[in-house]
Amino acid sequence: MAYRATAARLDRDHRLRQHILDCALRRVAEGGFAALTMQALAEDAGIATGSLYRHFRSKGELAAEVFASASQREVDALAQVLRAPGPATQRLRAGLEQFATRAWHSRRLAFALIAEPVDPEVDEQRLFYREAYAELFIDLLDEGVRSGEFRVAQVGLAAACLVGAIAEALVGPLSPPARAARAAGHPQPTLATVSDSLATFCLRAVGAPEA
Repeated sequence: MAYRATAARLDRDHRLRQHILDCALRRVAEGGFAALTMQALAEDAGIATGSLYRHFRSKGELAAEVFASASQREVDALAQVLRAPGPATQRLRAGLEQFATRAWHSRRLAFALIAEPVDPEVDEQRLFYREAYAELFIDLLDEGVRSGEFRVAQVGLAAACLVGAIAEALVGPLSPPARAARAAGHPQPTLATVSDSLATFCLRAVGAPEA
């Protein structure tokens, strides 16, 4: 009987913890990490502020887990494209275009993941996931070099450069000033323009013949 009670308690704790994380992710998606305060989150989750600290030791720890959860979804989505069948060149373009599209349709969250100033715990996760993206590109570049589609001397360095190019290409169009200008009706680069420019640049950078 005691074991069943303990299991039930653990299950409730797990569900509450996930509920908190879901609320936190929605808050970051709407207002960035700056909007993620423990008091506001407690109100969203319908619990006392002190209850948050039963599940997360600090706001930094909570924010880091939110960052990891959101980033892992993007890594998994990119991996699905880059590891699909077909020529490496086509997969690289498709992966870059998909990444840009997903970021474009979740601009506030994407900017928060890419460039928003964050707590040190979140910065650690940001570095970790930059490496995770790079590993995906390393695998694809290795394939492309073996098939003769890419001309890359230092695959690891080239993969890191691709990750940097993605971030730099998207951070401007996703930034708060760009979003405000777009909302005010001022001309801004379109998704198609940004996506195509990013893909073309990256394909040229790895020596893809068609680029």
